[in-house]
Amino acid sequence: MTDVHTPQSQPESVSAEGEATHPFGEGTTGAAEGGTGRTAEPQAANAGWLRWGWRQLTSMRTALILLFLLALGSIPGSILPQEGSDPASVQQYYTSHPGLAPWLNHLGLFNVFAAPWFAAIYLLLFASLVGCVVPRTFRLVGSARTPPPRAPRNLARLPQSSSYSSALSPAAAVDGAAAVLGGQRFRLRRSAPDSSDHWVSAEKGYLREVGNLLFHLSLLGVLLSIAAGGLFGYKADKLLVEGQTFANTTSALDEFHPGRLVSGSDLAPFRLTLNKFTANYIESGESRGQPSNFDADVTYLSSPGAKPGTYHIRINDPLSVDSLKVYLIGHGYAPEFKVTGANGKVAYQEATPFIPANTATFLSDGVVKAPDASLGFMGVFVPTAIPVNGTVDSIFPAADAPAVSLIGYSGNLGLNSGVPQSVYQLDTTGMTKLSGSPYLLLPGQTWKLPGGKGSITFVGVKQWVSLAITYDPGQVPALVCGILALAGLLISFFVRRRRVFVRAVPAASGAGSVVTVGGLTRSDASGGFEEEFAELATEIAAAEPDHNKPEPGNNSEVPGA
Repeated sequence: MTDVHTPQSQPESVSAEGEATHPFGEGTTGAAEGGTGRTAEPQAANAGWLRWGWRQLTSMRTALILLFLLALGSIPGSILPQEGSDPASVQQYYTSHPGLAPWLNHLGLFNVFAAPWFAAIYLLLFASLVGCVVPRTFRLVGSARTPPPRAPRNLARLPQSSSYSSALSPAAAVDGAAAVLGGQRFRLRRSAPDSSDHWVSAEKGYLREVGNLLFHLSLLGVLLSIAAGGLFGYKADKLLVEGQTFANTTSALDEFHPGRLVSGSDLAPFRLTLNKFTANYIESGESRGQPSNFDADVTYLSSPGAKPGTYHIRINDPLSVDSLKVYLIGHGYAPEFKVTGANGKVAYQEATPFIPANTATFLSDGVVKAPDASLGFMGVFVPTAIPVNGTVDSIFPAADAPAVSLIGYSGNLGLNSGVPQSVYQLDTTGMTKLSGSPYLLLPGQTWKLPGGKGSITFVGVKQWVSLAITYDPGQVPALVCGILALAGLLISFFVRRRRVFVRAVPAASGAGSVVTVGGLTRSDASGGFEEEFAELATEIAAAEPDHNKPEPGNNSEVPGA
């Protein structure tokens, strides 16, 4: 015959005390289920490895490591020139570092934020946060609805405890304590009305977990906002000379970097005209030549048929047009030339942007191409010219004494060869040099080319600006989520989870009761719970109409209680 035994339940005192002192909101059940008499078959190895990998990926340690790697990977994007924002500087870096640049390009360091390794870190971090936050959300919802644990049998064992004698019955004494704790916005749990035990459990500080969750959700929101900007936003660059107008179309833009889900038809239909650009420089002292102010006076139309608006674009003061932002990121000089061919007809007449070779003095290099006259010129523009050893140099960035030095070429410019050419470079392979030395021109002067090839006139000087046009729909959400993340972090730091228990038993004399108050907190790194508990214990005791009033403290009891 086989005996069948009914499993014995755990004693209430043991179970209640373990539940009360268990870490807040992190309890896990560990009871083993009964077996079937057979050895359990091992699960598939692949499924086990997948579960292990998912647990490692969604751990907080992995998320912090990935966040650190993401920040570390962003450093080259802020130090090295990037293809998306400054391709000219990338080419200059190739020229200055011919051995190192190809290796950096192979690692994707000239286009960091579009590199596969950066995208892999970003996606892994996103998956890690999702796997960490989503289950935690459900746990928090369950925890928010869970009442406090039962009061332990022996409250004197808790880190904070105090006891006093009361003239009230145990039930009435507990009712008074519950009223005090409820008035302090504690969540309460009472003993059953028909129970011989009389106790109340109170818990406070659920906002700590809310702040922790808010931080994680906000961090997830930051990543989603950045992803939205990468998918639906775009960046573009445009070089504009004074007096020129451009429309926001892909064909009019110099550089266009759309998001994954952006096409040319998604661009906002605005137009912009650069009326005048003003650059002011410090004229004396140790800071002579340093810029003091930049101002681009523009007129714009937000859409066809709209009323024109004016704006002054300055550094860190962009123009906002229909969620777009137009930033001023660079400037330079555009000497105006008129080129006449051998037949006497004007073959070229416009302001030509020259690129600064020296940002301190704005000595600039440029190229003039007149294919109709089969003429090309390589030039150096000097804003404030002074003679230096038979040449000219610039001593100040403002155009106080402008001059241009030109070398002329005649012949086929190669524009019809089908090979694209840079507007800032002249291919002289099939051309003939017109003079042995550069020819210096001042504003208004004309150079009669030898051999009756024509002439070139230095008409005057205009300025150009480089504009960055950006649309980032995730910028504002990312800012909001960042503020919420900071708020959640502060809440989780400053709010404490704490529990207070009150238990009343009949006095040994048979009249009145002995009331014991106990408390504990999950963490009290900043201190303050001892004082809070002492005040609560005093307030609970003060609510009694007739009792001895000892000073509550750590593990203090009324003599004879």
